[in-house]
Amino acid sequence: MAKEKLTLDKKTTWKRVFGYVKKYWFAIVASFILAAVTVALSLYIPILTGDAVDEMIGPGAVDVHAVLSIVAKIGFAMLFTAIAQWIMNTCNNYVCFHVVRDIRKDAFEKIEILPLKYLDGHAAGDIVSRVIADVDTFADGLLMGFTQFFTGILTIGGTLVFMMIYNIPIALVVVGLTPISFLVARFIATHTHDMFQEQSKTRGEQTALIQEMVENQKVVRTFSQEEAVKTRFGEINDRLQRCSLKAIFYSSLVNPCTRFVNSLVYAGVGIFGAFLAINGGITVGRLSCFLRYANQYTKPFNEISGVVTELQNAFVCASRVFALIDQEPQVPEDEDAVTLGEASGNVELSDVYFSYVPEQKLIENFNLSVQPGQRVAIVGPTGCGKTTVINLLMRFYDVNSGTIRVDGNDIRHLTRGSLRTNYGMVLQETWLRAGTILDNIRMGKPEATEEEVKAAAKAAHAHGFIKRLPKGYHTVITEDGGSLSQGQKQLLCIARVMLCLPPMLILDEATSSIDTRTELKIQNAFAKMMEGRTSFIVAHRLSTIREADVILVMRDGNIIEQGNHESLLAKNGFYTNLYNSQFAG
Repeated sequence: MAKEKLTLDKKTTWKRVFGYVKKYWFAIVASFILAAVTVALSLYIPILTGDAVDEMIGPGAVDVHAVLSIVAKIGFAMLFTAIAQWIMNTCNNYVCFHVVRDIRKDAFEKIEILPLKYLDGHAAGDIVSRVIADVDTFADGLLMGFTQFFTGILTIGGTLVFMMIYNIPIALVVVGLTPISFLVARFIATHTHDMFQEQSKTRGEQTALIQEMVENQKVVRTFSQEEAVKTRFGEINDRLQRCSLKAIFYSSLVNPCTRFVNSLVYAGVGIFGAFLAINGGITVGRLSCFLRYANQYTKPFNEISGVVTELQNAFVCASRVFALIDQEPQVPEDEDAVTLGEASGNVELSDVYFSYVPEQKLIENFNLSVQPGQRVAIVGPTGCGKTTVINLLMRFYDVNSGTIRVDGNDIRHLTRGSLRTNYGMVLQETWLRAGTILDNIRMGKPEATEEEVKAAAKAAHAHGFIKRLPKGYHTVITEDGGSLSQGQKQLLCIARVMLCLPPMLILDEATSSIDTRTELKIQNAFAKMMEGRTSFIVAHRLSTIREADVILVMRDGNIIEQGNHESLLAKNGFYTNLYNSQFAG
């Protein structure tokens, strides 16, 4: 498998973000207009303040009426500015969180159609980190960009225009000092991107480890791996601390550096304006207006520099999410894919070749013909390809060559949903979801009544322990089954299949976690359930498959022996050795 591209380049990421943002152009236009209104009013207030100062210069020259009139105008300007800012922020929030919703939706939908090969080869925690933590970080950066970027750019441009109108020499002083801010912003942006990229990658690695340890804490403690896990976590945590510290160090340079530039601009305007005022080139009120403009002009550079730094982090996180979204999905269904009705159960595998990794051969020249209602057991040593055959039957993986047919239909030309609906599957690894026992059992048949669920649970010998739970069938469990034992969880999975009763069954070590006494009862229930249904049984305990119509003995991906229990024992071959090794005592 080719190595996955973990992130996208900056240009591609910008294009992808723009593709999501442009759908909400109306809110962006409204935000831009409101930003212009806010900036215009903010720039108008210093002019009014300067006029008020000029109305109070000189002893006995205070025009109270004029000052009060100006103060009223300032009050109205501030009120309208506040309203415009509130509506603008509402628009920004609307755009930001709709974009985040869309990205997260696309990421989750892609996970649903990713091939199992991808999910098997990547840490679940890293995928979760991309969809949750990285998208949250992107949201914070995007919101800051919308909130401060438009206003900052307009404030810089508007301030320059106002200053040019009222006094060109002072405006030129401000413009002359501006390149320092650009140099500072460029230096910081250049140094922070790679650091934030490393930080995001390491954070995903840490999330993956934490999730792995939480889910497998019993295994960790069983094998006394606490110290080894702590050491591994400490190494990742230290690495995250180092790369985060570097990223934060450079990003934290924004505030002091831009404040230094702000002070230079303010001092330049103050000194040059003072000389002009002494020589009568500008009034004191107008100079106070320019000093206010100097602050308003330089403040956006401070904010924009901070926004650039946050956007570096945000777009690194976005690129990781887009890299997930851009993964090749599973092979799409044919446009003319057939919907399989209720299958009769005829399954045929012809010249099937398959391997998970090209350089490691697994299944070669596999041929099998199963008649409706037959019970087919698959046995063999670990790693011989038993579960792989099941994955191919369910089309979790596609064959490299050859064909698999159900009722004469190549499964690659069937819809996946209709194919899998015809199989009832119980695996060695149980899967439950957060919810009630009732909901978990009728997952494959949501319309089932409570009585039907109870009947299925009784058939699976799960009814007894369910009734002992605090709320019986309405007891809420977590996604890992909570306090239920492994055997109880497996009984729920068996009950789930018994409720649906599809025409074909797959039992992959379905009773591996159940005690011997219950297993005998379950075997009887299975025998009744398998009557008239094509069944594939993967088993290590050969005592469970004696009644199978056909037993396939596999080794190294090939069928080396085939027959029923008695005929295979009579051959005195590999199956006989397997059987005798289990019952030698």
